[in-house]
Amino acid sequence: MDNNFSIEEVKERMKSGKLYFCDDERLLDEQIKRLDKVFEYNHLKPSEEIKKQKLLKEMFAEIGEGCHIETPFYASWGGKYVHFGSNVYANFNLTMIDDCEIYVGDNTMFGPNVTLAVAGHPVHPELRKKAAQYNLPIRIGNNVWIGANSVILPGISIGDNSVIGAGSIVTKDIPSNVVAVGNPCKVMREITHRDMEYYYKDMKIDV
Repeated sequence: MDNNFSIEEVKERMKSGKLYFCDDERLLDEQIKRLDKVFEYNHLKPSEEIKKQKLLKEMFAEIGEGCHIETPFYASWGGKYVHFGSNVYANFNLTMIDDCEIYVGDNTMFGPNVTLAVAGHPVHPELRKKAAQYNLPIRIGNNVWIGANSVILPGISIGDNSVIGAGSIVTKDIPSNVVAVGNPCKVMREITHRDMEYYYKDMKIDV
């Protein structure tokens, strides 16, 4: 595999699903500066919300109004390739391996300890020893709820309004308007009108 790419070519390969070497010093120089921003964000006080919002707008490719990310949170490129809609909420320990694009729609929620990982490595050890990597974008729709300790793997899409149960490993695309859970994550049922009557098992909505 040719390692004599220009930095522009390497960055294009990062976004196109092609193999590249993630230990390229030209990448690491930029990446460390972005990781400094993550460190800065994680060390702001809970009361410093205005500073947090300002910093997120500097860090992310796009971020809408009303977004809140609890600390600590982690992003391998500091949000450079992350596109958040409006009113996205992330609980503690959101981890984004954001070496290429991650798209998240409006009003989506992440439980604690969720991982979004766009990066993969070849199975063959000789390539992995050389730090070969490929990236595939993740797309999450509007009004999605990702339960605690879930992992979203490279190239996955999750449709609008769906719920991913806690502890799920999402290895295949999930359609809109379903509840999906498990390892590997599978569709359990559709979201129906009953979900407007009962919020948990036989507990009726009374608000």
